[in-house]
Amino acid sequence: MSYVDMSTSALETLKAALEAEYASHCAKGLSLNMARGKPGCDQLALSLPMLDELTSSSDLIAEDGTDCRNYGVMDGIAEAKSLMGEVMEHDPTNVCVFGNSSLNIMFDLVTAGYTHGYLGSTPWCKLPKVKWLCPVPGYDRHFGITESSGIEMIPISMNENGPDMDEIERLVAEDDSIKGIWCVPQYANPTGITYSDETVHRLAEMPCAASDFRIFWDNAYCVHHLYDDEREHVADIAAACEEAGNPNRYFKFASTSKVTLPGAGIAAVAASAENIAEIKARVGVQTVGYDKMNQLRHVRFLKDATGVDALMKKHAAIIRPKFELVARMLEEGLDNEGIATWTNPVGGYFVSFDGLEGTAKRTVELAKKAGVTMTGAGATWPYKQDPRDTNIRIAPTLPPLSELQQAMEVFVCCVKLAAVEVLLAK
Repeated sequence: MSYVDMSTSALETLKAALEAEYASHCAKGLSLNMARGKPGCDQLALSLPMLDELTSSSDLIAEDGTDCRNYGVMDGIAEAKSLMGEVMEHDPTNVCVFGNSSLNIMFDLVTAGYTHGYLGSTPWCKLPKVKWLCPVPGYDRHFGITESSGIEMIPISMNENGPDMDEIERLVAEDDSIKGIWCVPQYANPTGITYSDETVHRLAEMPCAASDFRIFWDNAYCVHHLYDDEREHVADIAAACEEAGNPNRYFKFASTSKVTLPGAGIAAVAASAENIAEIKARVGVQTVGYDKMNQLRHVRFLKDATGVDALMKKHAAIIRPKFELVARMLEEGLDNEGIATWTNPVGGYFVSFDGLEGTAKRTVELAKKAGVTMTGAGATWPYKQDPRDTNIRIAPTLPPLSELQQAMEVFVCCVKLAAVEVLLAK
């Protein structure tokens, strides 16, 4: 019998049992962290040999003769552009490789829209209102960028094919203050879904009231497959926009943050020739050059897309059992209770979990008191305001398997207890 079908007396009995179980978890003095999608120590160890690629005796000259120790080359050394172009399926001529964070590039591009506008369009700072489309549940750091600029964020529901395209098409056709959309198109954060070909082409083709509308295409997980025989692939937004006659509509992003070393990776943006020319002109004022030594180190370690793929298979072997553990424990603990649903991704870094309405904050609060830190409830929505208080992002990658099992035992107990509390309060 599911929880929602139980009598009040049965729920009260269940609550007492769950409170006793919860107290036993609290007594363990746990200190476990599942708040963010960080690679575990064993994953980071995979890329430590990269640090030995360059030494004081190494040849530090790039293929075109650039001395990587010196100033210059604002858009990345040619071999790094080629590597990231392969990963992003983009002509390396129209790729820029910068520092370690693609989020930094996204922030700069949103800021550029505000201060200068895109390709001669009116800077957003001169407009009465600027809005942005935010598929939900989505990536909290994306939402933080637009919120920090005072941009009004509009939630767009997600389905198995990507964001609700009917709603998107209606909104962008009638409102020229809508200037962009956040997209994580492959193994989306946190749902793990991959946009369908139809969704990609509709985004590229849709009429927009704003001529400077931009798709921020964060393909952060394009190489993060959990299963070699279940690889998903997203259609190329660049080719779709080109075919639709909207070649400047997109910015593509990728990085090696969860491929090599998150604090010392390389990040890239790919776009149309016109957009890239504008980006390069701005970067020429902004800096005297990014870390070309790190770019060279990455190229010599990874070599090409085949090398990236080989490394990512090693990552998958480490984190796949963690995702399978989460799926098994959720199924064993909650599958027949009628109080939760969750995703079972085949790639990416997260599991999206939905409890009963009004339980997410309480679940996270209970887990915290028991020594398990989760991503904050509401983080997957703009302004951290989940209107139904249901969604929680589960990040399984950082803890070792033994700690992850403990954390999930606590989490399942907290989900049940929060659900019973809500049902008894009705």
